[in-house]
Amino acid sequence: MLYLTECPRDAMQGWPEFIPTTDKINYLNALLKVGFSVLDFGSFVSPKAIPQLADTAEVLEGLDLSQSGTMLLAIVANLRGAETAATHPQIRYIGFPLSVSETFQQRNTNKSIAQALDDVARMQDICARTGQQQVVYLSMGFGNPYGDPWSPAVLGEFTQKLDALGVGIVALSDTIGASTPATISPVFRELTAAYPHIRFGAHLHTTPDTWQEKVQAAYEAGCRHFDGALGGYGGCPMAADDLTGNMPTERLLEFATQVGLEPGVNLEALSEAVRLNQRIFAGH
Repeated sequence: MLYLTECPRDAMQGWPEFIPTTDKINYLNALLKVGFSVLDFGSFVSPKAIPQLADTAEVLEGLDLSQSGTMLLAIVANLRGAETAATHPQIRYIGFPLSVSETFQQRNTNKSIAQALDDVARMQDICARTGQQQVVYLSMGFGNPYGDPWSPAVLGEFTQKLDALGVGIVALSDTIGASTPATISPVFRELTAAYPHIRFGAHLHTTPDTWQEKVQAAYEAGCRHFDGALGGYGGCPMAADDLTGNMPTERLLEFATQVGLEPGVNLEALSEAVRLNQRIFAGH
């Protein structure tokens, strides 16, 4: 089985024109019918930082979860966001970006790595109280443009700290599309072997011609949880290549078929979701 997290939040967050709340609700409700394992639907962050997601609470109220087994994930950037997300029992996972790059941690959350780790510990306490689960994204997980230290050993050190805090889900995030099979394979192989009780995911960014080699490398090294976004929309604005975006969900489904795995999606519902996706993104 290949477990897929669909990330419309990542696709939407940097979109230049505000997507009407009703359009977001309709699109997310269509995605909930597809059968993805997790839906990264929104974010509780400052509306000044990400105006596109200022309506996340309103969007959440419009979602129909009655016929869906898909779990909701919300991204937060600080404790205030985590506390807000924790008040919504519909949300199963609370995601936090912890960078292995000190420079990016400061840029992304205005905190040091040490301060961010303290937040992770406190978010674990919040989740323990509410029955939710924290997902930590190790951003800049395959290198960074700042010259900050990176190696598989660095990721191992971060994972050791997260394990000590009780974090059970870690997603290695290719924030700027820097990953290659040569960096992907050893990281997943070493971490999945050393921490079999942690669920590791791959949040990869890619250009259209490198998606397969990246997914293949992660899969062969033991990863079974992948993030994607229909159409490959979104991605980090700091990526040097304009073609670098989110891993297209269509490609992940194609890969699952190639290796004989069941992605567990409703193709008719997927077709409707793709139609709405194109109306929102390609129509602008």
